[in-house]
Amino acid sequence: MVSKIFLSSDHAGFELKEKVKNYFIKNFIEFEDLGCTSLKPVDYPDYAKILSKKLSYENESKGILFCGTGIGISMSANRFPHIRAALCTSVEMASKSRKHNDANVLALGGRILEDKLALEIVKEFLYTDFEAGRHSLRVDKI
Repeated sequence: MVSKIFLSSDHAGFELKEKVKNYFIKNFIEFEDLGCTSLKPVDYPDYAKILSKKLSYENESKGILFCGTGIGISMSANRFPHIRAALCTSVEMASKSRKHNDANVLALGGRILEDKLALEIVKEFLYTDFEAGRHSLRVDKI
């Protein structure tokens, strides 16, 4: 498990972010919500940037980003050299993103994932370790 988890979303991912927060609260998982704080429209690149900057000096931590599909916010986060954001729509993708790619950010789509599946993806992402070995060589090339 990571030391801390940062959450950030645009308005389209806000409701799913709130559900993940409730899961964290019930399970005593430390997190910090970096916004947004309502359904009022905001721009996803701004919230990807906030989380990405936070992870630049919190390198043992992980992030979870939320937008409508997860596409835009993951693209925005991956602009930053220290970010390896993985858009995951299945538990298997979350597992491989950690084992093989050492992803430090999970991106989820609030408008495309059912809550139960999203929580399973989050759990897999948080509790799966990087396998290193041959995968380290590949990650170093990113």
